[in-house]
Amino acid sequence: MFNALMVRKDADAQTIQLQSISDSDLPASGVTIDVDYSTINYKDALAVTAASPIIRNYPLIPGIDLAGTVVASDDERWKVGDRVLVNGYGLGERHNGGLTQKARVASDFLVAIPEGITSRQAMAIGTAGYTAALCVEALYNHGMSPDDGEVLVTGASGGVGSVAVALLAKQGFSVTASTGKSSASDYLQHLGASTTIDRNTLSERGKPLQGEQWAGVVDAVGGNTLANACAQTRYGGAVAACGLAESPALPATVMPFILRGVTLYGIDSVMAPMPKRLTAWGRLANDLDLDLLETMINEVSLSEVIDIAPKVLAGDITGRILVDVNA
Repeated sequence: MFNALMVRKDADAQTIQLQSISDSDLPASGVTIDVDYSTINYKDALAVTAASPIIRNYPLIPGIDLAGTVVASDDERWKVGDRVLVNGYGLGERHNGGLTQKARVASDFLVAIPEGITSRQAMAIGTAGYTAALCVEALYNHGMSPDDGEVLVTGASGGVGSVAVALLAKQGFSVTASTGKSSASDYLQHLGASTTIDRNTLSERGKPLQGEQWAGVVDAVGGNTLANACAQTRYGGAVAACGLAESPALPATVMPFILRGVTLYGIDSVMAPMPKRLTAWGRLANDLDLDLLETMINEVSLSEVIDIAPKVLAGDITGRILVDVNA
């Protein structure tokens, strides 16, 4: 027997509780993992609180991330003792997720934890950090370099934003960090931001084309913020969009794209193909300062997840939430 968060739905009402379950509650096939850590991303908070219909099948263990050690495998590619992680692929949505002490997942979902990174660090990074790396990779593939000018990171004090700031600064980019937390200025500058700005400067509806400021943008919030970021991006620049915490709407025009040649990249972390995943995790292993990562961590136990999820939605958390499922 082992502990897991379990979500059920009865008469259109979702319930969630920490309970003891057995191997028979897991899928019949796949690679079995003793989970060390999981994490709480924005999507996890939506699922746990039922604020959005994230979960598609019931009953279900939530959690879109996990890291741990293989204890049984039906695929010769994965051996007992292998250190592995999973991000996305419908975990915590259609498939049992990572907020559990034991998991059984499809072998094609697994990524080997890079050398030099512990399972704890892998989940301190989690989907948020992996998504940040995908965003940064999109800017690199666009041809951006530090000489091109300032890069804007929105939602900078959150999980995606924190890792994006750290990755970009490590490579020599001058980073402007947008945040709604005035108290986060020192934190963001410690991560490498050269400037911080109040998110309110971007969150109101603006003109369709504005003064050119940003060589590139990593946007984790959507809505007016994304529209304004596009309108302020320099000629030939790029915007990597990966979030909707402000809004899923995009109240913009085509003007930045057809008059300035701005490129808007949509970043999907859930079903990203394996080569992109491996590249992103390689960048994280090589470029992310693990000492800085430690400063982003808020560590909680499995039993604390239900209480902390609403705080994530409210924007009250700075950095990353790491879940020690065995604490």
